[in-house]
Amino acid sequence: MKFYYVYILKCSDDSYYVGFTSNLNKRLLEHNGGFHRDSYTFKRRPVVLTWYQEFSEPNQAIYFEKKIKKWSRAKKEALINDNFDLLPLLATCKNETHFRNKGLDSARPDKDVE
Repeated sequence: MKFYYVYILKCSDDSYYVGFTSNLNKRLLEHNGGFHRDSYTFKRRPVVLTWYQEFSEPNQAIYFEKKIKKWSRAKKEALINDNFDLLPLLATCKNETHFRNKGLDSARPDKDVE
């Protein structure tokens, strides 16, 4: 059975890179070897594998890779550190303008009280 991997690398500039591959060891060697000059990791070497997940279906892996690429740094770190309970909390919008963070009457403008 063939496996597919979604992985997170920590780069030398302290950023994270999320990728997908069917050969994790080979891909890690490519990242650190600088095989692809146009890649994100080329100028951020060395990179360290911090997390990976194995999948039996390539479409599931690709879907998950695209999903976590959009995650915040904090959410990626929660995944890396196996803090799964934090993921829903970190997914909640914290903006003042978000509907969950407004009062019940937020749809109505405040009346000036004189």
